[in-house]
Amino acid sequence: MANELSKPFEKSALSEEDLHKMNKEKKVQITSFAFMIFLTFLAFIAVATEMIEPTFAVPFILVLAGIQFFLQLFYFMHLKDKGHEWANTFIITGVVLSTPALIALTFLLGMTKY
Repeated sequence: MANELSKPFEKSALSEEDLHKMNKEKKVQITSFAFMIFLTFLAFIAVATEMIEPTFAVPFILVLAGIQFFLQLFYFMHLKDKGHEWANTFIITGVVLSTPALIALTFLLGMTKY
């Protein structure tokens, strides 16, 4: 049996359908990663070249950050996949609980000028 370990596998243990799903998922991951890099590049260029006025820059970057946040949750944290209900519940609960806490801390620190 030890002699068999040095030989390469003739065929994958995965079925053709599983290989197709893996390749499709890989393409989706690469596409979403490229889109997120594009959003980062867009935010950097908008601020570095002063293409947008400073009063609009902060909301613009926050919108791009929000889009990236949800894309990362959806694709890289696998919120779109079935069978991850408990992990999804904990992630969503963390987002729901941390959002008002961050807003309250921002008001307490006096960083907003309202």
